[in-house]
Amino acid sequence: MSRDRLAGTVGSWRTALRIARREARRARGRTALVLAMITLPVLALTFIAVTYDMSELSRAERMDRRLGGADVELRWVAENAIVQGSWGEDWWGERTEAVPRSRPPTAAEVAGLLPAGSRSTPVRWWVPFETRVGGRLVSFEGRSLDLTDPLTRPLARFRAGRAPAAPDDVAVSPQALRHLGVRLGGTVTTSDGARTYTVVGVVEFADNLGDVVVLPPGVPLGPNPAEGSWLVDLPGPLDEALVDRLNARGVAVAARTPVPGRDASDARTSALPDPETAGNALLVGGLGLLEVVLLVGPAFAVGVRRRRRDLALVAVAGGDHVHLRRVVLADGVVLGAGGAALGLLLGTAAAFAGRPLVEQYLTHARFGAYRVFPAALAAIAAVAVLAGVLAALAPALAAARQDVVAGLAGRRDAPRHRRRWLVIGVLLALGGSLTAAVGASRSNPTTVLAGLVLGELGLVFVTPTLIGLLARTGRLLPLAPRLALREASRNRSSAAPAISAVMAAVAGSVAVGVYLASDDARTRTDWQPGIPPGNVLLVPGDAVPPALPALPAVVERARAVLPAASVVAVAQPACAHPVSQDDYCSVSAVLPPELTCPYETTEFRSAAGRRRALADPRCVRPTRIPDGIYVPAVVDGDGATLPVLTGAPAGEVAAASAVLRAGGVVVTDPRYLVDGRVTVTASGPTDGPATPPTATATLPGYVLHGGVPVDRLLLSPAAAARVGLVGRPLGYAIDTTGPPTVAQQERLAADLRPVAELVVQVEQDSSGPDRRPLLLLLAVGAGVITLGAAGAATGLAAAEARRDLSTLAAVGASPRVRRILSLCQAGVIAVLGSVLGLVAGTGSAVIILTSVNRRLAESWPVQSPYPVVVPWSTLGVLVVVPLLAMLGAALFTRSRLPVERRLD
Repeated sequence: MSRDRLAGTVGSWRTALRIARREARRARGRTALVLAMITLPVLALTFIAVTYDMSELSRAERMDRRLGGADVELRWVAENAIVQGSWGEDWWGERTEAVPRSRPPTAAEVAGLLPAGSRSTPVRWWVPFETRVGGRLVSFEGRSLDLTDPLTRPLARFRAGRAPAAPDDVAVSPQALRHLGVRLGGTVTTSDGARTYTVVGVVEFADNLGDVVVLPPGVPLGPNPAEGSWLVDLPGPLDEALVDRLNARGVAVAARTPVPGRDASDARTSALPDPETAGNALLVGGLGLLEVVLLVGPAFAVGVRRRRRDLALVAVAGGDHVHLRRVVLADGVVLGAGGAALGLLLGTAAAFAGRPLVEQYLTHARFGAYRVFPAALAAIAAVAVLAGVLAALAPALAAARQDVVAGLAGRRDAPRHRRRWLVIGVLLALGGSLTAAVGASRSNPTTVLAGLVLGELGLVFVTPTLIGLLARTGRLLPLAPRLALREASRNRSSAAPAISAVMAAVAGSVAVGVYLASDDARTRTDWQPGIPPGNVLLVPGDAVPPALPALPAVVERARAVLPAASVVAVAQPACAHPVSQDDYCSVSAVLPPELTCPYETTEFRSAAGRRRALADPRCVRPTRIPDGIYVPAVVDGDGATLPVLTGAPAGEVAAASAVLRAGGVVVTDPRYLVDGRVTVTASGPTDGPATPPTATATLPGYVLHGGVPVDRLLLSPAAAARVGLVGRPLGYAIDTTGPPTVAQQERLAADLRPVAELVVQVEQDSSGPDRRPLLLLLAVGAGVITLGAAGAATGLAAAEARRDLSTLAAVGASPRVRRILSLCQAGVIAVLGSVLGLVAGTGSAVIILTSVNRRLAESWPVQSPYPVVVPWSTLGVLVVVPLLAMLGAALFTRSRLPVERRLD
């Protein structure tokens, strides 16, 4: 019996699929519409999956890019013995902690560890290289290796020229050649002018397509001289004894296969994804699937209504409700599979064809072999078929319940809408809101997102009822909008999904737009400059600053670029008697014990500890941490730097300058001043014979209440001497009337170059990248979906209402009635969907921001909350889009009303 049932089911599905294939050929317009809606997301996901799979290098591909023509790579990473993994990617000390090596190994040292007959060559994967391009200091990634050696030659591919052979030869990448503005055979001079190189080759490294300069071996190394490796060609296979001998000397070994004698369990394994990340990705993917289902659903609904007679004939021939459902579901299977196949083919072809562009402009590295992602493609295809089946599910259920007699006669039954869908929708909306609120209270983003998804799904179920309620108000409207509302109410199975699709797209765009706009507003509010905005600081660019030029020379050049500027020299505290140039001394004001926050940092992790700290004024800083230029403590004898660095009012500057001239100190935090005096402490090097490790002195003080509200300490030379310090030149500060332009900054740096290499730092708003293009892109994306959904639903509604239009023509309606009717039909879908989306998106953004603000309130120190900022430019685009949809529907609709012969 079960075998007969299985055979009947298989036969029923075979027949249903054959009917679906025939119907797809007959209704080519509707088929093309459904295929396009399914193919586009499949194409995009396939492109991403295939591109990702090609970009993820296998271990063999990674080792080929590291080893070139060598057998092994050696890295002398420690002074003592180490234990390494099987692939040489991680290591640790054998008995004690690994001691990093402080000097590069010599060729003789490396050769002494290798068996006779071995060949080796050094490779430095990163060497600093700076030059000037158009007057600006530009840094490039330098690599020091001999590309004439057979061991390193496979590491690069020459595009032109030859490998560097002489000490003054270099090869550059194509992008570096463009940025340098030279040709093959041209010269490049280092930023300090010490060396000039000739560009003899254009070379490409697979792991970096950016700015790379290949320097010959033996160039000065970077700040970490031990960084680099040796490529070795062994006379025989790599054995365990050689690995043990190398590890005992602190050398890590990497080969194309796991090194002998080491545990291979550290091989790359597929780690499980983070549960929160996986949950968020699943919910976002579910929203995307819902969007596709809502966009495709109206086409299936109209297809079922156009095939009422065919489905009725199936019922008359003995088909039951199960067979009718399968006939409609087969449409979803056929079109979903067709869209999946087409999307997979086009997406894979696009990934292969666009691979060079992605490598050059996105990843900046060459991919591995041409390959696809079979597991991901299978999942994408399954989701596409699922989307087709889900889109056809509601029409299939409606087809199984239709009246056979009415279907044979071609009559349209009044739709029966059950209250259970309204109840389910209301429950889902309320449950989603409650879930999102719980997630916000617990600062759980996954729960918040799940609640938003449930709420949006509830709105989808409620939409048909909203359409019915709006249709009841149609009696108060003119003819065309009344007919549009009536048609939307009669054809809710096609109108409701279209409205829901618009709602989902608009809601997502509005939610992301509100969040980004709020984040921008919060960033601008939190931005705290270190010196008055627009002012300039000139400091040496080298780690060891050279002697600074005289003040008049800087003033002359600065005023040539910024005529109204005033320049002052800035000095910082330094050790009075340093033993070496690396000695560093620091100074700070001492906070009185009675004003110190009494709570330990660990107590702030609890809610009770945070409440106590927030209620205690001793735990609240009166100053802020600067986001821009940070100037440490300054030594100033007459207060000349006060206006430039603090921006304080003139009265306070005069009083503070008097205190500095009297040998005191100036602070900006009033807690440091006790009875008109400030205690400062200096910490110096422990091995200094004349400067003690710490020195403390209580000096006359003054508090600046105006100006930039950051913590700052200014000492007079006498005050600095009391704690064993002196003033060392730091640079120059320039007081400007407004922020200098980029051209002025470049010109100032160029004018100062003959006297000193000074970096021009400008204090200006660095609130982050401009988000307006992204907001506009989101609005345009939502607008495209709105236009597509409105256009498709309007076209389907016009095809369905052909008989009503014939009736209008028969009773004498003017030709423009059809255009106005199409305009109103598009307006019902676009306007209602946009309004619901605006409400849902704004509510979602408020819930998300509430969740984030609650999390920020639980942190210490407490961070400023996100304000709710509405991006009016985004909303403006979303308001205009429905109008465009309505105008487009009116313009592309034929005004001539059809006249048909009707026999019913």
